Amino acid sequence: MNHNASLSAPSRRARGNVLLGLAVLGLVGVLFVVRRPLMMSAPRCMAGRWHGCFDTFNGVVFITVFTLPLAALVVWALARRRRAVGVTTAWRMSLAEVGMVHGTVPCVWMTMLPGSGAGTAPARVSLVPLRDLVTMGTGGIVGNLLLFAALGFFAPMRFAALASVPRILVLGAGCSVLVETAQYVLRLDRVSSVDDVLVNAAGALLAGLASRRWWRTTAETPSDRPHPALAAAG
Repeated sequence: MNHNASLSAPSRRARGNVLLGLAVLGLVGVLFVVRRPLMMSAPRCMAGRWHGCFDTFNGVVFITVFTLPLAALVVWALARRRRAVGVTTAWRMSLAEVGMVHGTVPCVWMTMLPGSGAGTAPARVSLVPLRDLVTMGTGGIVGNLLLFAALGFFAPMRFAALASVPRILVLGAGCSVLVETAQYVLRLDRVSSVDDVLVNAAGALLAGLASRRWWRTTAETPSDRPHPALAAAG
């Protein structure tokens, strides 16, 4: 048993290094793809200007990427605090909490950006399923799939009550309904479509299935309280 344990520790370390390397490569690839939009919006965002930064797609992407080190620092601080009190899943819980916020809020912000006719154009609703998928295009479908992907990926890792396929699907659909309703009520010159809800929910579900290995473990150990040390018998 000791021999197997000594072999498993290096293998886990090697697997962690591989995952970290893949994450770094993925981040570098994303930065390479969006390098031109980031360079276009960087001057305005760094100057703190609202117009051209927080009200544009490029600006929101820049802020999201720019704040990644801060998000990593928050994960480290939360995990360190939890480990100090004996929480066994400190890193996973902290990563899930920060990942939900950092991965979802910018996407929802971009979705709520007003169009050119905001406030004057009539509110538009499309309740016929699958009719708008043709007009979405590849970019629109991918964007809708990613809208609540971070929420679907991390939420079941953090909350054991959400660690099931139907609940992740309901979570994605419910959040999407709220966004579509807000777009309609605020008259943002956007179409509130049932197809958006379907694709958003599908994206959350696919992301949740991708993290199933971790949230199934969360469901088995739902408590985030530190485990007390066993008292010595006698």
